[in-house]
Amino acid sequence: MELAHSLLLNEDALAQITEAKRPVFIFEWLRFLDKVLVAANKVDVKEKQKKLVEQLTGLISSAPGPPTRKLLAKNLATLYSIGDTFTVFQTLDKCNDIIKSKDDTPAYLPTKLAAVACVGAFYEKMGRMLGSSFPDTINNLLKALKSAESQGRGEILLSLQKVLSGLGGAAASCHRDIYKNARSLLTDRSMAVRCAVAKCLLELQNEAVFMWTTELENVATLCFKALEGSNYGVRVAVAKLLGTVMATALMPKQAAVMRQNVKRATLEEVLELMATGFLRGGSGFLKSGGEMLKGGGSVSREVRVGVTQAYVVFVTTLGGQWLERNFGTFLSHVLDLVSHPRATQTHVEAVYSRRCVSFMLRATLGGLLGEKAQIAAGKEICQAISKQMRAVEAVVNDISGENKAGAGDVSASQHVMVCALKELGSLVQSLSATASPLIQEPSVGLLETVTSVLLHPSMAARLAAAWCLRCVAVALPYQLTPLLDRCAERINNLKSSPEAVSGYSFAMAALLGGVHQCPLGIPHTKGKLVVSIAEDLLRTAAQNSRLSLQRTQAGWLLLGALMTLGPSLVRYHLPKMLLLWRNVFPRSQKELEAEKARGDSFTWQVTLEGRAGALCAMRSFVAHCPELLTEDVIRRLMTPIECAMTMMSHVPAIIKVHGAHLKASAAMVRLRLYDILALLPPKTYEGSFNALLRELVAEFTLTDNSANTTTSLLRSLCHYDDSVLMGSWLQETDHKSIEDQLQPNSASGSGALEHDPSSIYLRVPVGEAIPGPLPLGVSVIDASVALFGVVFPHVSFKHRLQMLDHFAECIKQAKGVRQQAVQLNIFTAVLSALKGLAENKSTLGPEEVRKSALALVMGALDNPNPILRCAAGEALGRMAQVVGEATFIARMAQTSFDKLKSARDVVSRTGHSLALGCLHRYVGGIGSGQHLKTSVSILLALAQDGSSHEVQTWALHSLALIVDSSGPMYRGYVEPTLSLVLTLLLTVPPSHTEVHQCLGRCLGALITTVGPELQGNGATISTIRSSCLVGCAIMQDHSDSLVQAAAISCLQQLHMFAPRHVNLSSLVPCLFCVSLNFSSVPGKESRRKQRQHYLNITETGLEGVLFGMLDRETDRKLCSDIHDTLGHMLSSLAVEKLSHWLKLCKDVLAATTDVGGAVVFEVEKDEEDSEKKDEMDDDTMFTGLGEDDKSKPSVAPRWVTRVFAADCLCRIILLCENADKTHFDLAAARSAQAKNVKGDLLVLHLSDLIRMAFMAATDHSNQLRMAGLQALEDIIKKFASVPEPEFPGHVILEQYQANVGAALRPAFSPDTPSDITAKACQVCSTWIGSGVVSDLNDLRRVHNLLVSSLDKVQAGKGSSSQLYSESATTMEKLAVLKAWAEVYVVAMKIKKEAESKPAKPVRSGDDDEDEEDLGTDVLPPDSLITLVQPELPSLSRLWLAMLRDYALLTLPAEFSSQLPPDGGAFYTPETIDTARLHYRSSWAPVLHAVALWLNSTGFGAGVGQEEVSSAPSKPPGLPQGGSSTIKTFEESVKDRMHLMLGVSIEFLCFPRPEEPIEHVMSCLRALCTLLEAPCAKTHIADDQLLAVELLNVLHRLLLTRDPPAVQLQVTAVVQETIRAAHDRLQRQKTAKEEDGEKDSQASLGEGGDTGELIPGKSLVFAAMELLVFILVRHLPQLNTRVKESPSHVPLRPQRLPEESARLVANAVSILAELPSLCSPAGSMTILPTVLFLITGVLKETAVKTPDNSVPVPVAAALQGIKTIITSPIARMESVQTQWTSLVRSSLASVLEYSQPDESRPDMDEVSMLTAITLFLLSASSELVGVTVLQKGCMDRFRNALNSSDPWVQARCYQLLLSVFQHSSRALSTPYIHALAPLMVEKLKAVERSRPGTAAELQAVQEGIRVLENLVGMGEEQNRVQLLALLVPTLVSYLLDENSISSAPQVSKGLHEFALQNLMRIGPLYPAAFKIVIGAAPELKTRLESAIRANQASSKAKAAARQAQPAVQAAPTIKLKTSFF
Repeated sequence: MELAHSLLLNEDALAQITEAKRPVFIFEWLRFLDKVLVAANKVDVKEKQKKLVEQLTGLISSAPGPPTRKLLAKNLATLYSIGDTFTVFQTLDKCNDIIKSKDDTPAYLPTKLAAVACVGAFYEKMGRMLGSSFPDTINNLLKALKSAESQGRGEILLSLQKVLSGLGGAAASCHRDIYKNARSLLTDRSMAVRCAVAKCLLELQNEAVFMWTTELENVATLCFKALEGSNYGVRVAVAKLLGTVMATALMPKQAAVMRQNVKRATLEEVLELMATGFLRGGSGFLKSGGEMLKGGGSVSREVRVGVTQAYVVFVTTLGGQWLERNFGTFLSHVLDLVSHPRATQTHVEAVYSRRCVSFMLRATLGGLLGEKAQIAAGKEICQAISKQMRAVEAVVNDISGENKAGAGDVSASQHVMVCALKELGSLVQSLSATASPLIQEPSVGLLETVTSVLLHPSMAARLAAAWCLRCVAVALPYQLTPLLDRCAERINNLKSSPEAVSGYSFAMAALLGGVHQCPLGIPHTKGKLVVSIAEDLLRTAAQNSRLSLQRTQAGWLLLGALMTLGPSLVRYHLPKMLLLWRNVFPRSQKELEAEKARGDSFTWQVTLEGRAGALCAMRSFVAHCPELLTEDVIRRLMTPIECAMTMMSHVPAIIKVHGAHLKASAAMVRLRLYDILALLPPKTYEGSFNALLRELVAEFTLTDNSANTTTSLLRSLCHYDDSVLMGSWLQETDHKSIEDQLQPNSASGSGALEHDPSSIYLRVPVGEAIPGPLPLGVSVIDASVALFGVVFPHVSFKHRLQMLDHFAECIKQAKGVRQQAVQLNIFTAVLSALKGLAENKSTLGPEEVRKSALALVMGALDNPNPILRCAAGEALGRMAQVVGEATFIARMAQTSFDKLKSARDVVSRTGHSLALGCLHRYVGGIGSGQHLKTSVSILLALAQDGSSHEVQTWALHSLALIVDSSGPMYRGYVEPTLSLVLTLLLTVPPSHTEVHQCLGRCLGALITTVGPELQGNGATISTIRSSCLVGCAIMQDHSDSLVQAAAISCLQQLHMFAPRHVNLSSLVPCLFCVSLNFSSVPGKESRRKQRQHYLNITETGLEGVLFGMLDRETDRKLCSDIHDTLGHMLSSLAVEKLSHWLKLCKDVLAATTDVGGAVVFEVEKDEEDSEKKDEMDDDTMFTGLGEDDKSKPSVAPRWVTRVFAADCLCRIILLCENADKTHFDLAAARSAQAKNVKGDLLVLHLSDLIRMAFMAATDHSNQLRMAGLQALEDIIKKFASVPEPEFPGHVILEQYQANVGAALRPAFSPDTPSDITAKACQVCSTWIGSGVVSDLNDLRRVHNLLVSSLDKVQAGKGSSSQLYSESATTMEKLAVLKAWAEVYVVAMKIKKEAESKPAKPVRSGDDDEDEEDLGTDVLPPDSLITLVQPELPSLSRLWLAMLRDYALLTLPAEFSSQLPPDGGAFYTPETIDTARLHYRSSWAPVLHAVALWLNSTGFGAGVGQEEVSSAPSKPPGLPQGGSSTIKTFEESVKDRMHLMLGVSIEFLCFPRPEEPIEHVMSCLRALCTLLEAPCAKTHIADDQLLAVELLNVLHRLLLTRDPPAVQLQVTAVVQETIRAAHDRLQRQKTAKEEDGEKDSQASLGEGGDTGELIPGKSLVFAAMELLVFILVRHLPQLNTRVKESPSHVPLRPQRLPEESARLVANAVSILAELPSLCSPAGSMTILPTVLFLITGVLKETAVKTPDNSVPVPVAAALQGIKTIITSPIARMESVQTQWTSLVRSSLASVLEYSQPDESRPDMDEVSMLTAITLFLLSASSELVGVTVLQKGCMDRFRNALNSSDPWVQARCYQLLLSVFQHSSRALSTPYIHALAPLMVEKLKAVERSRPGTAAELQAVQEGIRVLENLVGMGEEQNRVQLLALLVPTLVSYLLDENSISSAPQVSKGLHEFALQNLMRIGPLYPAAFKIVIGAAPELKTRLESAIRANQASSKAKAAARQAQPAVQAAPTIKLKTSFF
């Protein structure tokens, strides 16, 4: 393939390759040329032009295939437009000659077509440059058109279109000719030709004025004719033509009007013309008048659907503003269409017409108008409805009967009503909360108008009105409850009107059905109201025969709707329901017989309707309340159901007696029965299988049904991928709702509410706007088929065989059309049964059953109906799956093989090839591997059968299935298959789109098969890869959007497997064109495929275009895809292009609904980006798209889009947070911005962020308000701590407090929905707690909002009139309490911090002023708490009540009997399930707050009394038991402890993974706070098992939750628990001491006398478990097992991260406290472990730090050692020996660990020495005289003294001092003897190397201090010798007066230090001092000169110096913690 990449065709290479590969080679070259010519150097091109032209024109006559000729033409035209043009006329003549040629053989055809294509391309590219040659060319083409066959006709027409577009107005002289010639072809046999004509005429109408003036009517008639018998493609093309022509006639293009004086058509004329097509079709106007009056045959459906699409094109072309201005006219015209008698001749026709009109309204109103204009349109619709209704009322109230014609009007008006109400409902629902002005405006009276239709005489209109009300309630949930009440009231007042009973019950049912879409629900009492109304209706039904039917239906309808409210509500009414159901049906056989004997036809009708209603309510119950279906309930349901089954068999007889009009009611009963049985487990009605199956089979084999009704389920039971064979891909298009009418099976697309009123309360199926149940006849068959599938797997083999044989018999008996219908139904049932078998994993049965089934299926594989063939193939595959035996599969495959080898007819070849595909699909590659070779060879042969495209399609489809299912086993056949696919792509005409779609699917499957191998570089692989790329390229150029979609999905696969080889930049613009091409919206397919590709584009305009699409697009799936796409782009691009994205979001959010017209997205172009140049062509491509859209400005962003923008805002903040912290640091951001012009950081856009959040939070739309508040909360959380660099001590958010307050205020208004208020409370608490605002007066605004809501909470239940369910109130109240809790927690934290800060020392006067300035901003110590304090008494009460509720609600189900019957403080028993969720989200902060409150008030000690006295004012839900018996304080403490610990432990035992980590933290903090209180300590200490359980739970928590914060908090709780136990032990000990039982103290504490700790009961054991876990987790080296494992590499000790270090330190300090909880024996049990761990921690964490600080764990370990060694146990005689050995071995370990070692160069010697010293000082008695240890200790000291680090020396001197001074001489003497000489030596040496740094000086000072102390410790008689060591050393440090001035600072310091010490020592030991000084005269002279120099220095210095020695005496190095 690489050889093809050259400017000239490489003819040598071409000659060398095989014949088969040449077309591919040529195509690849043309592709390369296409890319290269545009970019190439013009000079190069001109040099080679001659040769190139030769090569290209040569190719014309080489019979190129369709894709090749397209590229060839394009390249030739490009070549001429770039290079010289002088040979272009030769080439043109050459082409014309080829076109004139008389050669009509098929072989010559491709050459002719190529010539035609070239002509078109020339004119398109060069247009008027070709001058006057065009008349000849056009005539030539038109002549050829007359004689051409269909492929030629299509190609010529497309060429003409190009010629026209290239020449524009210049070709005016030929316009008439072209029009005349093309006109007649609009009704061509070939659909592809019709499409081409439509495209050609569409081009023509741009310039040819006559088309939309004089010829307008003819064009319209032509279009109507073209639509007859058309397919989807033709309908789209013709509708585009018709709509555009009509729009142009109305509003001509300026240029054309200027040229000729044109009479413009009026809107009425244009609409009238379109209406004729809708109502009369293509019959023309000239038929005889008589026929017209008779209202001859109805319009063909294709025409009506086509005209409907044309209407939409017409309005879309004129644009949104036109529609806004003329909506009234358009609406009345459209509604007149549907009231015209011709549009509604039969019921089904009427339904179809209504669908079309609804489509027109939805497609125009929904997409083109902005929200403001939609509201205006809604008003117009309202007026239209009320006008119709007035007319209807006039007829209905006209008793005299003068208005005879009126009855017809009424029936016509129902259809108008249905369309208008349906559109009004959709409009309101899409506007959601923004529709409130429409509802509230009294002049419109929308609700009154709609409710008035509930009294319309026609049921369809009443149902539509009910549906519209449901839409209103879903859009504006606050209307739901008032509407229900109003309907209930009207039903009760108008009980005597049948219409009112029916209409208002419909409305109530619809409203109840809408509740599930309103998250806030309705009050529980409404359920009771509905039940009472329904009961009343059923009870009074029999009283008045005029009303009995309506009342019965209404009563059951309401009960069915009630069931949709779910189990929590139905539970209460279930017993009553079961009773009602039982009473509807006769109790016994006898009663049934008696019933048959009496009653007339009317009572039977009422009875049947009642029973159908009861079954329907049961079905609704089973579907919506599965939780209530216990064994018992099912048993009680079965009684009426079995009775209904028995009754079924009697109904035919009753119908015989009383007349056929009962048939419908009987069918309804059957439908309901089948429906409910399908939902129940088949085991429950096994006994009735026989009777039931008889009914079912009779139903779908049409035994008692004369009509040929077919089921609608077949499509859905066949495999989705097979749709290409059945044509059902139409379901993917925007026109689905109207195209459904044209599908072949009966009743498709004829769904309407009146077919089944119960659907008004059911959930709407996905993808539908409004429920459309099919007509009763079809629904019954559907239900029977579905139930057959459920029952079949449970039937015995014998019965299965009988049924299958019966099916074959039925098919044989039926004839003609009826046979088709019966066969379709039977096949659907069989498929349904096989599917049921597969799902149940059961088998089909023995041989004879299989035989019978196989015969049935095989017979249908040859059926002429493609749908049946599809079903048969599918059934075959499913059978193979169910049987699963190799022999059976082989037999099936063999049959098909034989058939395919011999058969020549299309039908059996297609059927059997699909059978092969299905076999492979269901058995999979392994099961069918042995047939693979045969299958592939046969299918490859069939796919080459050019004579029948149908065979090709089916064969290729099956091939794709086989490739897909075989996986890697197919690898051997990839090459032949691939070459076939390419050959076909290059030769099959593009008009056969199905073949191309299947080729696309094959290619995709092949790419997947090769998979990651595609990255390889071998010869075969690169051939495969390039073939795939060529295939994709061909499909991308195809005109059909589904083929393009296939190409894109193939490229996607390729990009996944071999990303380097796919060039995405070429793909994206193509995607974009497809996706902007709205009307041909199989393009959706491709849009869905775009998503991943976006990551690779950085088009600036793309995001804007997509946001714009969101407003125009009505398809939900597509919108969600755009959301995903934008999401992908956001996550990859937002951080880099921050301001661009923020501006996008801002533009969307700022576009208020007031703008009716355009909001044009400003697509920012970055001028300075030089690297954008290479993308310029893409840019221009994108902006180019918008040029022609000037007439239709885009819509202002709708609320949905704005909500999405607000969500994007939150995502951007999150992305920035993850990307870089500078986004949240103003100072850093400003400096970054200063350095880098393009730097873009979030914090710089803060004002925009706040403004966007504010706009969203104060919008009309509730969803947007939620999103805005969420964004606001995110902003506060992320930016609260960002300081304002210009004003130190302030934060940047402070300046926005007004905005925040203003954004929150509206959310607290009384009419705000609970969920918004709840969210706002959350934001309030975040804001108050964030500490942004320090001034209380500023905080008050937001604080007052919370205070007002707290009052609402205290008002208790049932205070306000309720609009929403009780759980909504619960949610709001809990949110308020949670917000207060969070504020209180923060307030207490601030207070605690303020208290723990030391009071600032008063500084000297001059520093004072600035102190004052700062002081104003530092929070006064209890600022926030003063806001909370006044509310605390009531808050604490409410909080405790809430926790009590929560505790009850978390009880497991088996304790449900303990729940209080009338609910809790904030929930009602009915809403318990939803309430749980609200409690779950808010309990944690409340728990923390209560703990803080209990702790600060000493468990409410002072508050207890008033709490009881205030009981009457408590919310009524609080248990009032407290008032009678006043609990003692102890009891209340106990209760509260149980509550708090219970809630915490229950939660910590098993925190659900989705629980936020904050909850865990709150809970732990609460425990910690709680245990700080003395009462709580005693409580937990007295109940040791409780404490153990707490520790075990915490241990488990540590195992499951990682964050260090959690683990730290856990250690804090453990610490408190241990302390509590400790305190208790102390109390016990003191108590024993007072009783004088000194001796029995030994057994106190854990472990008693034996020292045994029992796991599970021992607190110490539990604590050890937990602590060891922490230590080993962070220091795995402590675990000896790790060291022993062979893979262990010894780790060098490293610095732990800070959090880990704190954790380890906490754990160590707790460990050290544990022994004190044990008895002496017990402590001996744990001490070895404890000491081992502590010394281990010391070893692992003692690492030098740069600043010589002591690491936290080390400090803790040293402290721990000290705690243990100094503990009282050491003095117990009973354990003396054990203790001594423990201490010795611990010291030995420390010595061992502190051994100097190359592997640990950075060991912290000081810490180790400190530990050694601790042992020596605290455990001297145990260590005296142990020489081994003593030697070790001395070594360590010696090493330290010799250390090169002065800091180590200094510390060593200090430690030695403490050892030397030890009271026990036995201990200190050896050390003095061993180490003093070394010290003296070191100090003497200083004279030679004076200290150079402060640290060295300090070391010397410390050393001298030790010496001084030794002198002091010596006996009098040795004093002289000791001083003789000290004094000379000191004197040697003195400098002489000459050198002192020039000496460095440190040296001087040494001099001064020595001098002072000498002057201090002299007076201390005068005699000895004299002797020493006297002995050496040079000492004396040095000393004296120094003293003189000293005195000579100024007096001030002397004064200052006298103060110094006192300061100096203290050691200068202090440890952070003093261990001694």
